[in-house]
Formats: sequence, structure tokens, C-alpha cells
Amino acid sequence: MTNFSGLDLIEPLQRALSAEGYAAPTPIQAQSIPHLTAGRDLLGVAQTGTGKTAAFVLPMLQSLTETSNGRPQAGRPRALVLAPTRELAIQIGDSVKIYGQFLNIKATTIFGGTSQGQQVAALNQGVDIVVATPGRLLDLMNQGKLRLDQVGIYVLDEADRMLDMGFIHDVRKITDRVSKDRQTLLFSATMPSAVAKLANGLLTDPIRVEIAAQSTTAERIDQRVLFVAKAQKRNLLSTVLEDSDISRALVFTRTKHGANRVAKHLEQKNVRCGVIHGNKSQNARQEALKSFKDGKLRILVATDIAARGIDVEGVTHVINFDLPNDPETYVHRIGRTARAGAAGQAISFCDEEEREYLFDIEKIIRKMIDVEIDHPFHSQEIEDAERSVARPKNERSGGRRNANSNKKRRSKNNGGGNGGHAGNNNDPKNNNVKKFTPRRHKGKRPGHSGNSGGRSRAA
Repeated sequence: MTNFSGLDLIEPLQRALSAEGYAAPTPIQAQSIPHLTAGRDLLGVAQTGTGKTAAFVLPMLQSLTETSNGRPQAGRPRALVLAPTRELAIQIGDSVKIYGQFLNIKATTIFGGTSQGQQVAALNQGVDIVVATPGRLLDLMNQGKLRLDQVGIYVLDEADRMLDMGFIHDVRKITDRVSKDRQTLLFSATMPSAVAKLANGLLTDPIRVEIAAQSTTAERIDQRVLFVAKAQKRNLLSTVLEDSDISRALVFTRTKHGANRVAKHLEQKNVRCGVIHGNKSQNARQEALKSFKDGKLRILVATDIAARGIDVEGVTHVINFDLPNDPETYVHRIGRTARAGAAGQAISFCDEEEREYLFDIEKIIRKMIDVEIDHPFHSQEIEDAERSVARPKNERSGGRRNANSNKKRRSKNNGGGNGGHAGNNNDPKNNNVKKFTPRRHKGKRPGHSGNSGGRSRAA
């Protein structure tokens, strides 16, 4: 489908899409919206950045408009969207406002970490849509501030992360209070068994829309790993960030304290950055995210939970300062770049304690990640490390590409230049970047063609 007009959306929604410059639906939108406007339950599986928010917000707004009976009742919304993090809830709420700008639909966003006063006031005035995180929603329900017996559309977004964060019991409590006469939608970037079990208990004869193969990474993302001793990671980060082609980068750490240490180090090196994690106040997190979106900050350091709701255009690089111990988290992280048809890069640091994590990541994405050795902190010992005794021998041993294959790759990417993998490979200025230029890489596993499965362009 080449444009939104073929989706039979009402005129105010078409006008809002045109006003925002959206011309063509993404695959998940094209495949989901017709079923949702027809009232079907839906299980959506798609990678981050494929446009799944619009896939459920647009038909939700249309259904609520067509079934409106005037002003909504106080504290009794007609639609509920659950999100795992404050940031994601806020961004979904913003999408509702954007797509519903020409409709008389009222919505509010509910999350913790801030006073409930304004949230309760909005509920008392009556809203059609509540976008909420589970914890604060349950608090207000237990206080008698809202009831869910009028909810006719129930959406669980990022269900896999919801379960990872331990919200399964809250989700069940909330679901028990939602009207049984409802349309239910569940969206998830991955489909582990726990999410499949949850979906089976929530959905009735659902349509399944799956855009990308589970746990695969976008084709446009150039992935690299740098082996480095743990004590040298911060120095390596400073070196990597000297590359002027890194114009907007997300830096992921495993812990809150790690995020603070990285941010402090960068500030000492005169690299301005923002930080978001669970210990930061809501205002501080929103200010950092806004500055990053507006281009005032080039670097945003984040933990996985805090970053789950990040949807920022133009992220050129994702840097895994710490490799995640969950391979699917790696997929989520690097999905923040290469959106809307753009290319992107994922740079991962791997220390001596993270070698096993790398093996697991490569197994789930079904490819070996290219190794970058042309930096001052390369650790050959870590690169050559074998798997644990319970695993097969390191398949990387003896796997370097020969000089001729490297020349061929450099010529293809940079017209015979320095071989850099910077964001715009055809930009002549890349040839001036000296400090971070790849020379040798690992190849793919024999018989592997890299990523597999369905692909879709990002929204």
C-alpha cells in the first residue's frame, strides 16, 4: 500500500497525517489498521521503529470518534494503553495528541515519579483515552480515582519489556478490572514464551501481524564490536566520540551508577551529554531527552529501562558501552538507529567479562559481528578468548579476512578511501577521519548470509 488513503481512515485523521508529513503507511500499519478498524483483536510483533504506535493509535481514535456519546464520564475512560516506562507512555500520549489534533477526543497520560494532582484532575474532567504505566494506574484505581468498566479498547505496548520489568502481576490485576466486552491489542518487539502465554489469555481469535523475524537486527545497521579491557572503556569511548560523523548517539550502560560514571567522564573530556535512568527525577529525564531530541546534546547516556520509550529521529549511532546479558536487549538497543530508511551504526565494547554475552548475541542474530581493531585499546587476548568449557571453541579463531577481501570492502564502501564505516560512507570528509578507521574485520559464519527473515522500513 503506497498511501494512507487506502486504509479508509476518517478525514480528520487523514488531515492530521498530511499535516505531519506522513504519506505512506509502514508495513505494520498497512497490515494492522484494516483489522483494527473492523474490531478484531490483534497480536503485533515488530521491531522497534516500525511505526507500531500509529498502527494502534489511528484505529483507536477512529473507533472512539465513531462511537462517541458526548463528553466522557469522569474517571471512566473508554480506551486504555499500558506502557512499561514513563518515557514510552509520554511519547504514546504525544502521538495521540498529534493524530487526534482535529478530533474531539480527550486523553491523559498517567505515570509515577510526579504528583498525581494534575492526573486526577484530568480524570475528573473526563477523558476518552488513558495512557498509563501499571504502577501509578493501580494506585489511582485503588484510591477510587478511576474505573475501567467502560474500557472498550485495551492496548498493551512493549509487552515483552513489561514482563521483563516484573509487571506481569500488575497487568493481570488491571486486566481483571477492564470490561470483558472489549477489543484487545498486544504489541511486542519479541515473542518469548511468557509473552505468548500472556497473549493467549488476553486475546480472542486475534489477527497476528509479524513484520520482522524475532531477534533479528535491521539490515541498514552496520554493527561492530571493539574488544577492550574494562578499565579502558571510558578512554575508548572518548576516542570513538572524536569521530565527527557521530552526530547523535545513544550510549547504553548496564547500571545507573555506570551511566553516571560515563557521563561524568565525558563531561571531564568536554563532551556535553545527558543522562537518563531510574534514579533521575522525571523532570531531569524529560529535560535531558528534550535536549537530545532538539539537538542541543549530541550524546545521551541511558540504561535500558529508561531508554525503552526513546523515539528520536536522526540517531546516527548506538554505542553499547556495556554489552547486555540478554541478547534481545541488544536488538532493542540498536533498533534506535537506522530509522525511517536511514542507515545507522551500532558500536559495542566487549570486555573480558562480556565475551559470553557476545557469543549469545551473535547466536540470536545469526551472524558474527565485524571486529574493529584499529583503535588504541584493542585487546587481542579478549578477542581470542574461547568459550567456557560448556561451549564449543571460539569460532572466531583464525577467522580474519585476508587483505584482498578487506580492500574490496573498503573500495565498495568508500571509493578506496580509509575504509571508515562512518554514518555517510560516500561523504568525502570521511577520508579525513584518522583515529577511528576500521582495517580488519571478522567474516560471517560459514553458510550464513547474515540477517534473515522479514524486513520492513522504519517509520
